[in-house]
Amino acid sequence: MASLVAATFTVHAATTAAAAATGPELSVDVSAARHAISPGIYGLNGGDPAFNAEIGQTVARWGGNTSSRYNFKNRTYNTGSDWFFENIVADEARSLEGMVGSNLDRGIKPVVTVPMIGWVAKDSPSSHPFACGFPATRFPQQDRFDEWDPNCGNGQLNGQNLTGVPTDTSIRADAAFAGEMVSHLVDRFGTAAQGGVPIYELDNEPVLWAHTHRDVHPELVSYDELGGKGTATAAAIKAADPSAAVLGPSGWGYCEWVASGVDGCGPGADSAAHGGLNLSQWYLKNMKDYSDAHGGTRYLDYFDQHFYPQISGGKDPEANAWRLRSTRSLWDPTYVEESWIGPGGVNAPPLQFIRTMKSWINQYYPGTKTAITEYNWGALDDINGALAQADVLGIFGREGLDLATMWGEPKPTDPGAYAFRMYRNYDGAGSRFGDTSVSANSGNQGKLAVYAAQRSSDNALTVMVVNKTGDDLTSPLSVAGFDSTGAAQRFTYGPANLGAIVRGSDLQVTNGRVEATYPANSITLLVLPPAGCTASLQTNGEWGTGHVATVTVTNNRSTAIAGWRVSWTWPAGQQVTNSWNTALKQNGTGVVAADAGWNGSIGAGGSTTFGFAATGPAAAPRLTCSPT
Repeated sequence: MASLVAATFTVHAATTAAAAATGPELSVDVSAARHAISPGIYGLNGGDPAFNAEIGQTVARWGGNTSSRYNFKNRTYNTGSDWFFENIVADEARSLEGMVGSNLDRGIKPVVTVPMIGWVAKDSPSSHPFACGFPATRFPQQDRFDEWDPNCGNGQLNGQNLTGVPTDTSIRADAAFAGEMVSHLVDRFGTAAQGGVPIYELDNEPVLWAHTHRDVHPELVSYDELGGKGTATAAAIKAADPSAAVLGPSGWGYCEWVASGVDGCGPGADSAAHGGLNLSQWYLKNMKDYSDAHGGTRYLDYFDQHFYPQISGGKDPEANAWRLRSTRSLWDPTYVEESWIGPGGVNAPPLQFIRTMKSWINQYYPGTKTAITEYNWGALDDINGALAQADVLGIFGREGLDLATMWGEPKPTDPGAYAFRMYRNYDGAGSRFGDTSVSANSGNQGKLAVYAAQRSSDNALTVMVVNKTGDDLTSPLSVAGFDSTGAAQRFTYGPANLGAIVRGSDLQVTNGRVEATYPANSITLLVLPPAGCTASLQTNGEWGTGHVATVTVTNNRSTAIAGWRVSWTWPAGQQVTNSWNTALKQNGTGVVAADAGWNGSIGAGGSTTFGFAATGPAAAPRLTCSPT
């Protein structure tokens, strides 16, 4: 890649800016803060297969509450408190093997959750009446019963939890069972290194077991239980497939992020007994200590937590504004939570969730990757939810998150689906946001959020701008370290057309500051092809059976290029018979002319020439020039 120097451009909007408000200044520096954007951040837990294929879904997670007691031997799971603690036999499509096979066939990496709770579902009828954790035959008085299966209750009487009998639905399963499950998948699909399951998750939201699976695990989860089961299960996974990665602990939210079930939602006796560390810190340290004691084998590859913003699910103006502010909890050290997590509740410090995860990793288990395998900002059927989702995907890339899978996926026609499309299929032809994050700043990220990345396939610069306000905003955009061709492609999604991403007219890119107008409540992607070189052909002489021509190669960049290549296709079977000042090859009707070495370097705005003689009449083929 050619060296980059400062270059500033701005974008002329096709719409008039007369009625627009003045927005914050935007700036991008292509040479600063460069790091790869993990393709794993564009994952989903489920969703419409056609939509998933359209956006090039990268990761699919097989998880959730039902996975905690999934028995791969009989394809049976338990619904837990989600639905009357019932055993359900999975059909082929919803079975573990069905999910893994379907995703591997589509080139999607599956994340498979392995049970760690200590119990898995025993054999059960495949239709009602199901085996269940609180059957009426044992507990005739309960607050609620399943209308479809009146023998299955909710396990409460007068709002108080009943004590279940685990063997009514389940059989014991320890870490060895997890190892058998992985071995089963290896036998079916190969190891991770052979294209099988690449990542295994250590159960799901374990500190909630005493609620979601209280029929078999009413006890509150402690540091020692989580740590002991985690290391034993991770070791069993690695023994069955050393090439697979392990992900955990997959906590449900803030309280599980910092505290065990025994402690509740803050420091307590359990924390004090473990060096005063919060649960996440100790969990990472415990995994590192276990690794050190076992020859340095890594037993935790991804530190994973779930993140759900604790906002209302409404779409009124107050809820919408809060939704757009709440994305700051992922990164902003100045943002104080407005929910029960903040001063009105447990009074947690600013979360800066992803940055805090990375900080704890650096201190307690360096080299561990970061993951958020469940998240959802809500309102995906509304433009407000689409704005939040576009902001979140930009944050994931900028902050260097390694893996993310949304829970509660948008329908293909939802505005939230278009937020994914803006990053993964903005032109309907599979074009994507860049894969190398670069520095992008806004004078007010709360009004205009901006994210930028360079695309390795063609070195184009992609700039995503999310207007979180109800006003059209006119803002200057300046870019350093990038030579543009002079035109920016523009793609916009917003209230004017909720059924499509609109391809606007190309925008002029010139030196200096020129303003662009971003529509209210919209997502705009600017795609800037890189400047390169151009080639023009001039015929110097022609006779009946041949001709002679000169090609001029011009460097359009503001920096020198080290080499060049010009290609074209003859329209009428012409054949080059001689050439000079170039290394030229012809194959059929195709010609490729490269620099001769000594004339490869062309200064900014400079040019060089080469010539050739060819058979046939003079022609004007379309020449393509590219720096090398």
